[in-house]
Amino acid sequence: MKAFVAGATGQTGQRIVKELVERGIPVRALVRDRAKAQAVLPPEAELVEGDVLDTKRLASVLGDSTVILCATGAKPGFDPTAPYKVDYEGTKNLVEAAKAHGIEHFVFVSSLCTSQLFHPLNLFFLILVWKKQAEEYLQKSGLTYTIVRPGGLKNEDNADAVVMSSADTLFEGSIPRTKVAQTCVEALFLPSARNKIVEIVAKADAPAKSFDDLFVAVA
Repeated sequence: MKAFVAGATGQTGQRIVKELVERGIPVRALVRDRAKAQAVLPPEAELVEGDVLDTKRLASVLGDSTVILCATGAKPGFDPTAPYKVDYEGTKNLVEAAKAHGIEHFVFVSSLCTSQLFHPLNLFFLILVWKKQAEEYLQKSGLTYTIVRPGGLKNEDNADAVVMSSADTLFEGSIPRTKVAQTCVEALFLPSARNKIVEIVAKADAPAKSFDDLFVAVA
């Protein structure tokens, strides 16, 4: 297995790369700024410069990768087209590159509440709408996928247990980014994670379960 990580220098992407490296999985990290990437990513990660919006470049940067983890996301700002371009078009481009490359598993980090049109996050240029469109594009692609919808993302880790549920059943809660990264990487190894949308939060009073048990319980 060799993992290709898109959005590798983002807060969640960094943790995915770190989790992969710690497990001894070779990583090819897609970055736009090599200097920034070298400052935040483990030295074991292979850095390739590119952008999910550059379709010609995407075709070549996958290299010998066999799985993809996508943690891209539009940053808050004043560009009304950013969520459309990054969260939908960028993911769509990556899916097409994955199909052409014969990628074995595509893990996509989405968001809780993507099916709620009137969610406050959609005030940010319909970001959840475009994430939902990206999810559907991946589902229809024919690729083996796992779509991970985390709750509110925390940079600080904690000892709370991961709670996992099926699509459109969790509507609040938060989770450390480290646990999102662990969920994404575990999905690569577990048949129970294939072709599923899972929603995840972390709760102090929830019983601790293995990731396989968590995925198995999701229809």
